[in-house]
Amino acid sequence: MNRCGFIGALLVIGLVLDSVVAEAQANRRELQEVVVTGSRDTASVRRIPATITVVNRAALEAVPMPNMFAAVGQAVPGLMVTSRGMLGYGVSTGAAGGLSLRGLSGSAGQMLVLIDGHPQYSSIYGHPVADGCRSMLAEKVEVLRGPSSVLYGSNAMGGVINIVTRQMSSDGSHTRLNMGMGSYATQVAEVSNVSRQGAFTSTVAAQYARSDNHRPRMDFDQQSVFVKLGYDLSDHWNVNGMVDYLHFNAQYPGSELSPIFGAQQWISRGNAALTLENHHRRSSGAISLFANAGWHTIDDGTRNADSLSSRYFRSTDLLGGLSAWQTLRLVEGNRLTVGADLQRLYGHAWYESQETGSELELGGQQTGSSARNEAAAYVNVSQDVLPWMSLDAGVRYDWHSVAGGEWVPQAGVVVRTGGTGELKLLASKGFRNPTMRELYLYAPANDSLRAERLWNYELGWHQQVRSLSYGFNLFYIKGDNMIQTVDRHNVNTGEVENCGVEVQTDWRVADWLTLSTNHSYLHMEHAVLAAPTYKGVLVGRLHLGRFAAQCGVQYVNGLYTSVGANEQKQSFCLVDASLSYDIAKQIGLWLRVDNLLNQTYQYVEGYPMPGINFMAGININI
Repeated sequence: MNRCGFIGALLVIGLVLDSVVAEAQANRRELQEVVVTGSRDTASVRRIPATITVVNRAALEAVPMPNMFAAVGQAVPGLMVTSRGMLGYGVSTGAAGGLSLRGLSGSAGQMLVLIDGHPQYSSIYGHPVADGCRSMLAEKVEVLRGPSSVLYGSNAMGGVINIVTRQMSSDGSHTRLNMGMGSYATQVAEVSNVSRQGAFTSTVAAQYARSDNHRPRMDFDQQSVFVKLGYDLSDHWNVNGMVDYLHFNAQYPGSELSPIFGAQQWISRGNAALTLENHHRRSSGAISLFANAGWHTIDDGTRNADSLSSRYFRSTDLLGGLSAWQTLRLVEGNRLTVGADLQRLYGHAWYESQETGSELELGGQQTGSSARNEAAAYVNVSQDVLPWMSLDAGVRYDWHSVAGGEWVPQAGVVVRTGGTGELKLLASKGFRNPTMRELYLYAPANDSLRAERLWNYELGWHQQVRSLSYGFNLFYIKGDNMIQTVDRHNVNTGEVENCGVEVQTDWRVADWLTLSTNHSYLHMEHAVLAAPTYKGVLVGRLHLGRFAAQCGVQYVNGLYTSVGANEQKQSFCLVDASLSYDIAKQIGLWLRVDNLLNQTYQYVEGYPMPGINFMAGININI
């Protein structure tokens, strides 16, 4: 009751503040952030009942790391990303790169990663590959907290991370070269170019990154190429195509408690999309063909340093589909979106003899090829019923060739007060269809599984008062049918019941100083790996002429590093800093130092993180 009273007091204070400053704000409102993740079409966050955090290009560049989660993790309340070293998340057993938000896990396929609205995950295992989330691709990253299965279907149970790729808005060209090196022989090199010449646009980027990391047998190297081309057919129609390829090699040492020798991963992933878009005064939409594929070779290693494994685990997977949607603005204050999705998910997994290259069958472990089909249709409508109130409702019907059909409703309301405040209420359903691994692969496989499902109830408040913006969210999640392994058999028996509060504040103290802080408290009835009870972040950004600095403090309490019979929790405080100095108009130097306090900590039991470490480099802008 005390917590409820405290939150109620915050709400009342916010309403009072809003009424006081309404008149002063009337003539100097700033442009509201426009997003696509919560509506398919571009829309103001003031008219979307979901909670969305936007991490812009400047924030990504302020943390000069090849993977975007270093910056995104600081900006989004409650978002945790497990890691094991300087670079490289890897895949397979014990892989890092697990996403956790509101007690739901991306490792279990309960969070969806998109690139320009196209799903990015392995068809066999159903989870995103964190090493593919590179900063060089993104103009901004939109993170929707809570289910968005009405628009995006399966896997969007816990939230959606949408990488909006870079593009020039006016004629010209910009090339950026970034190079750096640091602790544990870590090296990074990236080059990118965005350009527009009349109706033609292009974005081209390439990356190389490697590290020995801080533990033996933990080498990692990665190469990637990204190309996106677009052409404006007319004032109302444009077409664009994207190709993205990523390859990495990773060594895996196992945990300190149970080391592994000779374990390696050779992972290649690629995705492509072709999209036709239309933009009219009262209508806009798109139709898109897309594919996401992977080729994986994994040596699981051995527990004995004097022996070598005799087989590889190999797999190929493909997620291909078609997505179409159209938004109509029939009358003033109305937005009606209708859409349909078709997907085919294919996977082939097997063991291969290292000596002969022949395919192996092992007793009690199923291997081979399988495919699933999914089809869905949805409708979402938003209507201003009053100048200061919008209602939003949607429903999706999703059909899965194994799990059957699922109805997915959502309803919300947004109340905009006299100034710049928004009160949001949302009830939304999320679901996740079973993966090929759960249905067909390994001994626990069960081809009678049904979809996981949950309901999310949310109350949020956000307001901007001059140079200060703040907001908070209360949420309650209740779900059942969670897929768990019981007596070596996958069954729909698990439950989830989480509740919590998220707070976020940004204050532009002066033209040269910005402070940001966010906090999250999570209560879980059932523990989830890498989900903290409390996470708090404070970031200060300073910009004086050619010099810029950023310092971040992150405190994590009650982080589950192990669950089950050997449940373990950990708390720690991390401090990091980034410095940059422009020695010329187009040339800048940068320095990044992580774990300044040299803390001993880990995200997963048995995998200690490095102590104080640094990277330094140069960026060139032409």
